[in-house]
Amino acid sequence: MIEAKNVSKTFGDHQVLKNVSVKFEKGKNNLIIGQSGSGKTVLMKCLVGLYEVDKGKILFDDRNFSKMSFAEMKEIRQEIGMLFQGGALFDSMTVEENVMFPLSMFTRQTLEERRDRANFCLSRVNIVNSNKLYPSELSGGMKKRVAIARAISNHPKYLFCDEPNSGLDPKTANVIDKLINEITQEYNITTVINTHDMNSVIEIGDKISYIYEGQLWWEGDKTTIMHTDNKELNDFVFATELTRKLRK
Repeated sequence: MIEAKNVSKTFGDHQVLKNVSVKFEKGKNNLIIGQSGSGKTVLMKCLVGLYEVDKGKILFDDRNFSKMSFAEMKEIRQEIGMLFQGGALFDSMTVEENVMFPLSMFTRQTLEERRDRANFCLSRVNIVNSNKLYPSELSGGMKKRVAIARAISNHPKYLFCDEPNSGLDPKTANVIDKLINEITQEYNITTVINTHDMNSVIEIGDKISYIYEGQLWWEGDKTTIMHTDNKELNDFVFATELTRKLRK
C-alpha cells in the first residue's frame, strides 16, 4: 500500500496540493482523476519522488519515503515500475534493449538472464517477434505494451501509470486498460493511474480519488462514481463523458 498523509505542495505563491490524504491499495487499480490543473499530476510526481513535499509524508508500506536519504530512496525506486505518458521508449534502443534497461540499471543479472526476462515480459503483453525492432517501427498501441513490459521487468511492487491511454484510439485504449488490470491482479501490485479517460474509470476503477483545486474531493469506485451527489465530480464526469461521445 502507498499512502499520502496531509501532503501539501506549493510553487511560488500557488499552493497546488492542500493537505491531501489518500491511500492506494495493494492489488487494485487506484485511479487519480481531475481537471487539468487540479493537482493530480503534481500528486503523482510527489508519490514517486520527483517533487519533494512541503508538508506531510509519503509512505510505501509504512516506510517514510519523504524522510529517506538518496540511497534509501533508490531502494524504493527499484520496487517501482513506471509507465510514462506516450511510453517514453528510448528511440536508439531496440524493443528488447528497452525492456532490459531497468534490469541493466538495478540488477546484476547476466545478459542471458536479462534477455530471458525481457522475452517473458514481452510475451506477457502479447508482443512477439519484435525484439529487434525500434520504437519508430511500432504502432502507438505496441509502444504502450512495450512500455508496460519494461515497467514490469524488474518485478515491481508498485506500478505508476501516467495517462496510459493518451493518444490511443478507444479500441486500443481498452486493450491497454485490460492489460494493466490483468497485471495488477496477477502480480498483486499496488497500481496508481493518473487519467482523464472515463472509459478507464468505468472499466477498471477499483478505487478512484477525485482531486479538485488541490484537495481530495471524493473517493469511491467505478460503481459509486455514477451515483454520487458530489456536484463538482458530477460536472467533471458527465462533461467528460459527453465530450467523448461527441468525438465518436
